[in-house]
Amino acid sequence: MSMNSAGATPPAGLAGTSAHPASWWAQFDEASDRFDAAKVTESLAEVITAAIASPLLRREAEIAADVVVRHLRVPQNEEMAARAAEGVNRLVTTVERLTERSTAQDTGIAETVALCHVLHGRYGDGAAAIEPVVGTMALLKAFMAALWLEQVDRDLTLRLLRAGQRPAQAVQSGLAVGKYGWWPSWLLTVVTERALAGTLDQAAIVALDQCAYAELSPRQARIARRLLAGDAELIDASARRLESLGEPNAAARLRDGDLTTVALAARMTPV
Repeated sequence: MSMNSAGATPPAGLAGTSAHPASWWAQFDEASDRFDAAKVTESLAEVITAAIASPLLRREAEIAADVVVRHLRVPQNEEMAARAAEGVNRLVTTVERLTERSTAQDTGIAETVALCHVLHGRYGDGAAAIEPVVGTMALLKAFMAALWLEQVDRDLTLRLLRAGQRPAQAVQSGLAVGKYGWWPSWLLTVVTERALAGTLDQAAIVALDQCAYAELSPRQARIARRLLAGDAELIDASARRLESLGEPNAAARLRDGDLTTVALAARMTPV
């Protein structure tokens, strides 16, 4: 059974405004079809439980998180699913009971509420609730850990996130660079520059892949990099060279900004 629908609904979360809304954090899950629910639950639970002040409540939260993670690792096991639902329900009930009778502000109730969201599979809600307490970076690392099955460049993805890109865009760029990690260093530099500039779309990736397969000499690689950067003078000169070599259509595409002709234009440059 899915923990998205198991058990009771946790009470309201932390007061105040978080740096990022739940929808922002949810993009990590949406950006990958191999997002590991068990790993993100485990990673977020570690971050959140460490912030729970009450030792007894923290221990109960750790027990609930552990049984949910065990269930998510073997989701087809009905007994584990039932135990996970029971554990989350018990934690929610405890939080509700403490909320009714407690006046202390440092017991960890609000943090446990955030954990309840996570244990129900509402990772975005849980992250948005706990972010003001634990900070953004700890949560970013937790979400990135859930992409461990993917060939993703984590350093680049974190750089893009710090630069203000949305998770969906940053993760896709990180996946692209991770997938093509065998590309030559000059080309990876171009990819990183485009990713940071927010211009690394699928068309650019296809064009860059052609450059990678073209086996360009160092001089041709420098030409390709300038063409990719939009050097108008070089584009015109390369287009004229293509025309002189009987490639008028390719020349026209190059002038129109078609990146897929860059590899051909660079190959036409004498070694």
